[in-house]
Amino acid sequence: MTFMAKTSALLCALLVAAVPRGAHAQLPAEAITLRQAIEMAQRQGPQARAAMAQREAARQHDRAFNARLLPQISLAGTVPAYQRAITPVLQPDGTTLYTPLQQTSSNLGVNITQQVPLTGGQLSFGSSVSQLQLSGGQQYKSYTTVPYQVSLQQPIFRPNETRWNDREQAISIEIAERQYLETREQIAIATTNAFFAFYSARINLSNSVANAAVNDTVYTLNKGRFEVGKIGENDLLQSELALLRARAALDQAKLDFDRSRAALKIAINVPQSAALDVIVTSEVSDFRVDTLVAVQQALRNQSQSRLNEFNDVDANRRIAEAKLFGGPGASVTASYGVNQTAGILSQAYQNPLESQAVAISLSTPLYLFGAHSADVQAAQATREAVLNNNKLAASNIEQGARYAALGLDQARRGLIISAKGDTVGSKRYEVAYNRYVIGKITYADLYLSQQEKDAALQAYVAALQQYWVSYYTLRLVTLYDFEKGAPLR
Repeated sequence: MTFMAKTSALLCALLVAAVPRGAHAQLPAEAITLRQAIEMAQRQGPQARAAMAQREAARQHDRAFNARLLPQISLAGTVPAYQRAITPVLQPDGTTLYTPLQQTSSNLGVNITQQVPLTGGQLSFGSSVSQLQLSGGQQYKSYTTVPYQVSLQQPIFRPNETRWNDREQAISIEIAERQYLETREQIAIATTNAFFAFYSARINLSNSVANAAVNDTVYTLNKGRFEVGKIGENDLLQSELALLRARAALDQAKLDFDRSRAALKIAINVPQSAALDVIVTSEVSDFRVDTLVAVQQALRNQSQSRLNEFNDVDANRRIAEAKLFGGPGASVTASYGVNQTAGILSQAYQNPLESQAVAISLSTPLYLFGAHSADVQAAQATREAVLNNNKLAASNIEQGARYAALGLDQARRGLIISAKGDTVGSKRYEVAYNRYVIGKITYADLYLSQQEKDAALQAYVAALQQYWVSYYTLRLVTLYDFEKGAPLR
C-alpha cells in the first residue's frame, strides 16, 4: 500500500470515528450533503440568479456587437411632406417674385451599410425614389430615382475604431464568462460556511442537550453525596453552577441552531417553512496539488488576467488615438451609381444616367502649443501605470494560487489531527465520567474533561469546514478542477 493510500485510509477511519453518535442515523428525507447544498445554491440561489442574469446580459451585448459588424439594412423616408406658403422665386432678370406655392414631396430609400474592419471605413449600398408635386396655380409632378448607389467613406491617418472595439469586445466577453465562474465558486465558499455553521450549531445543540443531562445527573448525584457527607458544599455548589451554565448554553445553542438553519435556507433558496437537515460524510477529496500547476492555471484562467490584457489593449489604444487625432488627417468619400428623373414613375427608371462623386477633405493642426505632445505623453504615462499595475496583479495571482494550494494541504493535515483529537477527547471524557461516578476523581477533573471534549469536537468541525473552504478557494483562484484535471466550465 502506498503512502497516499495509507493516509487516505487513516483519514477516512478518523473521520468516521469522529462523527458524533447518531449524527447520520434516522435523518429526514430533506437532509442534504455539502455538494448538494452547493449545487442548489449555484442553481437557484439569489446570488447565482443575479450572476446568470449578468452573464446573459454580457452575452447579448456581445451578440449585438457582432451583429453590428454584419451588413445593416435600413429603410427611411418621408411620406409625405406638405407645404403651402408664399415663396420667393428668383427670376432670370435678378428680381424676386413672391408666388403662392402648394408643394407635396415624398421620398423613400433602402440603405445597406457595412463596416470595413480592415480599414475602419464604411461601405454602403442604397436605392431611393422621390416625388415632387406642385398644385394650385402651378401644376407640376416629377419623380427622381436612384436605382443603386455605392458609397465609401474612409478616414485616413485616424485610429481604426472598429478594430480596437473588436479587440476589446473579444476580451470583455471572456472576462464576463470567467467572472461568472468565479462567482459560482464564491457561492460555493459562502454555502460551505453556511452549511457548516448549521452543522456546527446542530452538533453544539446535541452536545448541549447531552451536557445539560449529564450535569443534571451529576448534580442529583452530588446532592445525595452531600447529604451523607461524602463531598463538601463547595463541590455541590460547583456542580450546581455547572448545571446552570449548561442550561444557559442549551438556550443559546437552540437560538444559534434556528439562526444558522434560516441562513442556510436563504443561501440555497428554499422556503423557511421547509424541513431541512444536513449530512456530513467522511468523504474528502484525495488528491495533491502541484503549486506550479496551480500558478499556471491561475494566470491562464482568472478573470483578472484577462482584465490585465484588456487594460493593456485600452492603454495602447489611447496612445494611438493621442498620436493620430493630434496630427494631420484626411477623409475620402466616393460614390458611384445611376439616377434619372421623369414625370412618370416608370420612365424614371429608364435609361438611367451615371452618377459619380469623389471628395477628399484634409485637416491638419498648425500649432497646438504643445497640446499634442502632452496628450501623447499622458497616454504613455497611463500605459506605464497600467503595466506596473498588471505586473502587481499578476504577482498577487501567483501568490494567491500558491498559498491556496499549500493551504489545502495544510487543511488536510489539520483535519487528520483534529479528527484524532476529537476521538481522544470523547474517549477521555467517557473514562473520566465513569471514574467520577465511582468516586475516583474530583468534579473539577470531570468538568475539565467535558470542556476538552467539547473543544475537541468544535475543533474537528472547524477543521472540516476549513478543508472544504480551502478546497473551493483553490478552485476560485485557479478556475481549475484538480480532481478532473480540467478547467472549470
